Amino acid sequence: MKLSHLDDTGAARMVDVSSKDITARRAVAQSVLRMSPETVALLATGDTKKGDAIATARIAGIQAAKKTSELIPLCHHISLDRCAIDCELHDSHVTFTCTATATARTGVEMEALVGACTAALTLYDMLKYKDKQMEIGEIHVVEKTGGTSGDQSWAKSKSES
Repeated sequence: MKLSHLDDTGAARMVDVSSKDITARRAVAQSVLRMSPETVALLATGDTKKGDAIATARIAGIQAAKKTSELIPLCHHISLDRCAIDCELHDSHVTFTCTATATARTGVEMEALVGACTAALTLYDMLKYKDKQMEIGEIHVVEKTGGTSGDQSWAKSKSES
């Protein structure tokens, strides 16, 4: 089996996508930040010591998605057409959903994953004074469209189970 990020000598390389068609791409990824119900309730009021934590997490997620190729060494730089971070509060966790779209030669799954993960990391940073037991987990792609592998969907988000 030949690995796509290694050349014939075994050296790491960026995959050549120059022959691929430019198409509309979309990816949706989620992350979950588990926390105490008291912390969720505090977040719901918006009365945290550091201001609007959810808005800050959204902005951080979008900024990170735009810089994915700077964080992941062999990831292609993609100019995003759109990036959005949605946040849902649950009894004992927060779910971030990042939707990234681009017109490109390669997919935007990594951008969506980085956006969702960074939003969770940012919220963790903003609430760690209140809840030392928070846990980030369940980071995954929910769906993707475009490209040669076609549309794929993982029917139910893992945070719903």
